[in-house]
Parts: sequence; structure tokens; C-alpha cells
Amino acid sequence: MKTMTKSGMIGYVAGVSVALFVANAQASDGCASKTKAAACAAPKDIVDTAVSAGSFDTLAAALKAAGLVDALKGEGPFTVFAPTDDAFGKLPAGTVDSLLKDPPKLRQVLKYHVVSGKVTAADVVKLSSAKTLLGQALSIDASDGVKVNRATVVKTDIPASNGVIHAIDAVMLPKDDIVDVAAKAGSFKTLLAAVDAAELTDTLRGEGPFTLFAPTDEAFGKLPAGTVEGLLKDLPRLRSILKYHVVPGKLMAADVVKRSSATTVLGQSITLQTASPTKVDNATIVKTDIVGANGVIHVIDAVILPKHDIIDVAREAGSFKTLLAAIDAAGLADTLRDTGPFTVFAPTDEAFAKLPAGTIDKLLKDVPKLRQILLYHVVPGKLTAADVVKIDKARTAEGQSVHIDTSDGVKVNGARVIKADVPAANGVIHAIDAVILPQ
Repeated sequence: MKTMTKSGMIGYVAGVSVALFVANAQASDGCASKTKAAACAAPKDIVDTAVSAGSFDTLAAALKAAGLVDALKGEGPFTVFAPTDDAFGKLPAGTVDSLLKDPPKLRQVLKYHVVSGKVTAADVVKLSSAKTLLGQALSIDASDGVKVNRATVVKTDIPASNGVIHAIDAVMLPKDDIVDVAAKAGSFKTLLAAVDAAELTDTLRGEGPFTLFAPTDEAFGKLPAGTVEGLLKDLPRLRSILKYHVVPGKLMAADVVKRSSATTVLGQSITLQTASPTKVDNATIVKTDIVGANGVIHVIDAVILPKHDIIDVAREAGSFKTLLAAIDAAGLADTLRDTGPFTVFAPTDEAFAKLPAGTIDKLLKDVPKLRQILLYHVVPGKLTAADVVKIDKARTAEGQSVHIDTSDGVKVNGARVIKADVPAANGVIHAIDAVILPQ
């Protein structure tokens, strides 16, 4: 990856600022006309106000790179402690370049400058702290001017339609979260690469708190050859595994040894064996209580794997290849790997083969229609065969109901259940011999 030079960074900032300025100018085209004068006199939102000020070009570029422009153009209200261009210039060489290449970290830093609500200067001087959108609090000192953390407020009460801006003379950096702590440890490179690939970095940089049972690089190295590479190509499965290593809340070692289990973010429970050595499922905890601003890390010596969910079970069966390809194409794999529970009336490959020639290819090109059909095969909740025979219809995740006929075996909208009660960690599968279509 090329390193952005100082001139390159300045060019990027200038380009973004010009783009935002042009967009703002186009939006306000015709302000000179009498009929539009009143509307054009209305305050601009926080982003447009910052761009117009001319002293927040780097901030505006950072908001663009972090994907936060739309958020700060939202209803709010927001209070932004906005570092000037000079403030960004005080950062160590390369810091801005590095942040622009790391959007999750950049988002974390920027959210640390934003407080929910409209807090004017008159309000600020009455506070000793303020909670940011990141979840961490800023300290406020009004004993000699106004300082937010160590940054001095150099201009106050810059009005915007959706809040207020206070200019500050330094960029404020939040305390290290569990992602930062793991990165600095140096022994979790594979874990962090997986978290990034699974698009969970923003989640683990969030307010939390979280308890992360973190496998070391050596732990990942114990997996069978090709496993990590395979997971990086199967992001829904990777997300499931990573979520299985995270417990909501902050469980210190003293808390862990008092429990026999804990429910993970995935929804499945991990087993805690508190006799020495302490284990999480089959992994040994080798180091405890590594604290971050939004939680705690316990280091483990093996990757722990969740029980097989509906997707895993269907794949292992070997007779649902077309269904699984359709689920993947429709973007529903993450949904069916979630907590659930779900009941899936699963058409076999032979069932899909009964459709008219070209139907599957056509559906794969029409994702909304494909999603509708697939969700029509899913019923929220876990309905075993014993439950199914007691009802005559069931409302699906698509919204419409399927008709159930138990007069001659079990049929769902005319499709016969050929194998029932295939269990999964997050529900149950009933194999059917035809694809059922919603109205």
C-alpha cells in the first residue's frame, strides 16, 4: 500500500472540500432570487457550516472518509467540538494519513468529538463532563477559559440548523478500546484481520461494554490447514465464529470464575470451567483482565467454535446445495446464522430441479423476488414435527402464511415433508420435496 505524501494528503483534503463546497453551492443555486431568499437564509447543517467556515477543511475531509457526513447532516441535534485545520496540523507526522486509511479508527476519533444534543457555551461552562457519541466521556474545565480534555475552545456557538459547533485547538483522542489494546499487544494479528474482514471492527469499537475471549495468533495456527483462508471466504460463518467469542457486558476474571456459562453475542452459550486451569469450552484462558475503554480481553489458547446452525447443518447434509447457493445470493446467510430460532422448510436439490427450466437462473438475477421466496420457507420460532401436526397454518418470515395439511403425512402448501426434525443450534429443518411459492 502506498504511503500518502504530505502533498497527497493536502490534495485529498482539498478535493473533498471542493466537492462538498460544490454540492452545497448546487443545493443553494438561485438564492439570489426573491422567492428563494427566505429559504436560503436558513442556517446550514453542521457539515455545510464547517465547510463554509473555511477553517475545518481537514475535519470535513475526515468526515467524508469516515462515512459520517450523512449522520451529521441528520436531524440531531449535535454538538461538535471541531478541531481546526491548525489543530490537525499539530498531530505527529503521518497521523492524519494513517487515520484516513483506517475508517473504523477514524470514525471512533470523530465520534469522540460529538455530543448528542445542543450544548451551547452557556451550557458547557456548567458541566464537568459530557458523554460523546462514542460512549466515552469528555472532561470539561471552565476554570480558565474552557478546555475539553486538553483542547482549548477557541470559538463558541457557531450555529447550525441541526446543532452547534465549538472550535477547538487540538484533536482529542479517545482512550484505547479493545481493538486498540489487541493491536498494541501484537499477538492478535489474525484475530484482528478476521474482525476487519467480517466487518465487525466498528462493533468492537462501539460503546459496549464487551468481554472478548481472544484467540492468539498461535491459537489460530492450531486450526487445520486452510481453515482461516476458508473462513475469510465465508464471511457469514466467520462472523458467527467471532461473535461466539464475545459476551455482552464486562466480565472480569473474578466474575468469570463465579459462572458456569455465558451467553455470547451470537446467542449461543459458552461453557465456563472454573477449576484450574479456567477454560472456555475447550480453550484455556492463559491471560486475564486486559482492560480497554469499552470492555475487557481474556486471552485463550484455542479458537472456540459455535454449535452448528441451520446453514452448517444444511451444508453437512449435502442435499441442499441449490438452497444454500440461493440463500447466499439473496444475502440471507447472516440472518439464518443469527440467534433465531427458525423453522426452515427446506427444498432439496431435487425439489429445485422440478422447477421449469431457467427458473433458478432467473431468480438468481432477481434478488428481491428470490429473498421473498426464501423467506416464505422460514417460520420464526422452533416448530418441531410434534408442533407442526397440531396446526393448520404458520406465518412465515415473508409475512404470508403457509397452509399445513396433516391428513396424509405432512404437506406444506402441497410440498411433502420428507424428513423432519433435523436439529440445529438456532432452530430446526424440515426437508420438503418442492419449492413453495408465495402469492
